[in-house]
Amino acid sequence: MSIEFLANAASGAAAEAAAKNKFGLVEALNEGGPISWSIFIVLVIMSVFSFYILFTKLIEQQKVLGQAKTVRAGFWRAASLKEGAAKLEKNSAYRQLVDDGIAAQEQHSLLKDPVEAHDWLHGAMSRSEEAINNKLSGGLSFLATVGATAPFVGLLGTVIGIYSALIKIGIAGQASIDAVAGPVGEALIMTAIGLFVAVPAVLAYNWLQSRNKTIARSLAAFSNDVLGYITSDGRVKPAIAAAAPAAKPAAPAAKS
Repeated sequence: MSIEFLANAASGAAAEAAAKNKFGLVEALNEGGPISWSIFIVLVIMSVFSFYILFTKLIEQQKVLGQAKTVRAGFWRAASLKEGAAKLEKNSAYRQLVDDGIAAQEQHSLLKDPVEAHDWLHGAMSRSEEAINNKLSGGLSFLATVGATAPFVGLLGTVIGIYSALIKIGIAGQASIDAVAGPVGEALIMTAIGLFVAVPAVLAYNWLQSRNKTIARSLAAFSNDVLGYITSDGRVKPAIAAAAPAAKPAAPAAKS
């Protein structure tokens, strides 16, 4: 009797496990067929590229923010722009601004019909700023696209899954709760996946955009300082560089 009881218990557990495994992500994708699998693969690709863009842009932004600290620390204490630029990294965004400003100054003297030096330099530095900001913004449009379209892509998978499930239920002629709720519940998984892909993409887009705006303001302020320095022949510097270090108090005279 004990052996028969154990056999019945094992068969009951197996049947329960089979019933539990009847519904799931793979079953939902199989229910929708190749179209559901294609939609699922598209959502996975969207998610992978979103996280790739997030991490690569964070690293890129952190480099620029670190370069800003280097500029504040000692760039304006140099005797000239070229000497200050030599202190910066070769691939530094701030060095690019300085180099483009110096190049624009040299090119201005070669113009046959020269425009105002300020206008020429301002245009050159603005183009340099725009190039840097465009590079930092690269890939963010993909995050915005994923955030806007991923829920609808998941919803498309849900609609196809529900349609396929209802067709099979209609052919089988079964309209019980378990026959309807299972396939329909499986189809809703695709909507959940779409939201899971979209929400991180939207959060990443807003966060990276906020950091880019901070960097853009820093670049604009530095570009304006460089422009003032060039057009004034070095007489105009930021306040941080113009401030002289406090004089040390004189040592008291020795008593005789």
